[in-house]
Amino acid sequence: MINIRTDGRRRTSGGGRVRSRGVKVLAVVLAVVLTTGVVAGWALRRRRDHDTAERVAARYFAAWSNGDLDRMRGLAADPPADFDAQHRALTIGLAVTSIALDPRPVVRSGPDAAHAPFTVSRSLAGHGTWTFASELRLGRVEGRWRVRWTPATLYPGLKGGGQWTVGQVRVPAVTLSDRAGRPLANEGPLAPYLAGIASRLGDEEERIVPAVVLRDGGGPPQRVKLFGTVKGRRVRTTLDRRVQAAAEKALAAAPGRAAIVAVRPSSGEVAAVADGLGGLGAFGSGYPPGSTFKVVTAGALVAEGADAGTGADCPASTVTAQRTIRNDEGHALGRTTLRDAFAASCNTTFAQLAVERLGPAKLAASARRFGFGTRITPGTDAADGGFPAPRSGAELAEAAIGQGRVLASPLLMASVAAAVADGSWRSPRLLPPDLVREGGGAVPAPRPVPGTGALRAMMRAVVTGGTAAGAGLPDGTSGKTGTAEIASGPPHAWFIGFRDGLAFAVFVETGGSGPKVAAPLAARFLAALR
Repeated sequence: MINIRTDGRRRTSGGGRVRSRGVKVLAVVLAVVLTTGVVAGWALRRRRDHDTAERVAARYFAAWSNGDLDRMRGLAADPPADFDAQHRALTIGLAVTSIALDPRPVVRSGPDAAHAPFTVSRSLAGHGTWTFASELRLGRVEGRWRVRWTPATLYPGLKGGGQWTVGQVRVPAVTLSDRAGRPLANEGPLAPYLAGIASRLGDEEERIVPAVVLRDGGGPPQRVKLFGTVKGRRVRTTLDRRVQAAAEKALAAAPGRAAIVAVRPSSGEVAAVADGLGGLGAFGSGYPPGSTFKVVTAGALVAEGADAGTGADCPASTVTAQRTIRNDEGHALGRTTLRDAFAASCNTTFAQLAVERLGPAKLAASARRFGFGTRITPGTDAADGGFPAPRSGAELAEAAIGQGRVLASPLLMASVAAAVADGSWRSPRLLPPDLVREGGGAVPAPRPVPGTGALRAMMRAVVTGGTAAGAGLPDGTSGKTGTAEIASGPPHAWFIGFRDGLAFAVFVETGGSGPKVAAPLAARFLAALR
């Protein structure tokens, strides 16, 4: 009951007990509120402290070790609908009997991102253990750390629902790669060459072994683990994938059977071999080189003291050693220089000079300097260049222009161009020297070629104003055309040359004209390189 005092002040019955009770109630309420806030704050702080990247990773690995897919899924941010199915597909497909995880410390990559490297070992029934490294990615999602799961968590690089099996696969004794270590496909124009190298280096036949096979998202099957054997021997070749692709692209435009071989002049390394001749045709076949052999004949003349400016005659036809020699289409320059006769590919000039100034021995010596008569062992089967000793003046005249009994492969003629570019002839090879020797071959010492400065000037003139001037060859190219007559049918078309540290030979079997067919094909090759 509340009383009103006469002095205007309010009075209560019971004195200060009501006031005391109210204060006590208020204090209790405040205490409860404060206590609740403290407890809630402590719980929230405890939950946040517990929810670290390290602890989430530890809980995930523990659940994974126990096969607790529900717990794993709960720790993942937005797991896919087939999360369980992807794990079971690997386990069932490979008959996994146990799994062991070896986590590494969590690595922070930012305030909201981290990853935990780990190694996983799975025991596969009847086959042994498959071990590999992967990583668990983590991130902060809505303030909480979670596992950012992707199929790559199961296996590095996995993109979709993988199909896992243990199958039987063939393991070659030798696996070949390009000069950068990238695998080479055992198909296309390179296939016979890679098979030839493998057969020389392989000390045993291919093996059939069990392997983990993955088909990722419907893609082609890939073997990811071999059991019971080591991988086949890996060997780097000298082949350059970029140069090889350019050669194959150019070869596709060839009018018939053709080949392109590219060689590095400084080492003799074969950078590319695009072969449409069949088998090892670019290495193992012999064809008359035609006027490309004039590089060798000019080399003999230079070795005897001539130079690019030496005077020479270029009539439309000439009779030398009772053999009539004619120029293509009856062209004539009259009195000219050795360089201009070479650029115009004057048969009459070189046949007459070979008979009158060189003789068989000096021309044969020049041929040997350029690799003719040398056993060539590039790492697979290859034919030696044939330069039989001329038995008469007529044979000497024919040999001087690459006809008669002179034979060469595209590989050998690429090495002829390389010798001019470098100043020394080097035996062309597809493998490092020690592996060439291991395969039963030999690597001859480089052979200096005298007067290559004059030869380079002559080959440059072929492109700037001679028979290859209209072929579309890029600036800086030097070369020599060749049109090699054969007993029946159209002649073979040749072009050999060099540019930017690469020498090459282009050959088109019965292609007709070297200037009109082989030189434009070389231009396509060089354009594809750019």
